[in-house]
Amino acid sequence: MRRYEILLPLRHNDGTDVPPEALHSVVDAIRKQFGAVSFETQTIHGVWEHGGIVFRDDLARLFADVPDTDENRRWFVAFKVRLKADFQQLEIWIVSHQIEVL
Repeated sequence: MRRYEILLPLRHNDGTDVPPEALHSVVDAIRKQFGAVSFETQTIHGVWEHGGIVFRDDLARLFADVPDTDENRRWFVAFKVRLKADFQQLEIWIVSHQIEVL
């Protein structure tokens, strides 16, 4: 099994709030694809720099535990492209790591 974790911004890069429906859409897409998704309600704060500009993010963390297949990896790679466009972001952070479910 592999866990994919996504940090989703609560604000666009221009500072405007991301509508709650956008976050719900992501949760629904992952649930429809894999049958389950989890997310945390606390805000994760991030600071990063791009092109000499410092960005401060408030983020939500979503995660899904899925079979460790090339097909599922390709799905998340393609999903990242969609998320960057939908959330008007320079980058969306998705990480994965192998897990053992007991």
